[in-house]
Amino acid sequence: MIDITKLKFDEKGLIPAIVVDTVSKKVLTLAYMNEESLKITMEKNLTCFWSRSRNELWLKGETSGNYQKVVSITADCDYDALVVEVEPMGPACHLGKESCFHNDLYANPEKQSFALNGLYQLLQGRKENLPEGSYTTYLFQKGIDKILKKVGEENTEVIIAAKAGDKKETIYELADLCYHAMVLMVEMGISIKDVHNELASRHIIDKKVKQEKMTK
Repeated sequence: MIDITKLKFDEKGLIPAIVVDTVSKKVLTLAYMNEESLKITMEKNLTCFWSRSRNELWLKGETSGNYQKVVSITADCDYDALVVEVEPMGPACHLGKESCFHNDLYANPEKQSFALNGLYQLLQGRKENLPEGSYTTYLFQKGIDKILKKVGEENTEVIIAAKAGDKKETIYELADLCYHAMVLMVEMGISIKDVHNELASRHIIDKKVKQEKMTK
């Protein structure tokens, strides 16, 4: 851990803070902190910024309810910028968007980014709109029993491929299993964050168990 006195605030006493969703790693906003707002952020574990337009402290979510629970704060190599990982409790943007960065400017046609959150949102769209000719639509229309059957089938395919020692086939079948598992999640209203939080809680328990064993 570094000392806050090592941070390099600018001539106005401010330092840029890039706020990132701790689960999706998506950039939510770019704001500014002064020393006081940074201390409040660390004390409350909620993001607090300095509003340059209003010239006052600004606790994110105080009026909207869209608080941001702080997970970690990291300074860059020059100590003049911060990355703040948070658990957002609502949209980060005043326009109601998940992120302030939603105006696409350029996309390399040769590169296509992929993220589990993007796939999850696509599946949600399939469930809501049920476009014709979509396999995902077919699954949602058939319902939970069909989805569970496919999850079971893909699980078996993973076991068969892994037992045969076929790494490439195992990867292929794992991808199929993940896709069908996410269809199940959407069907049941289970979010990626729900699963993330469950895994995180198990990590804490596992860490405690290891520490207990070491002290015995």
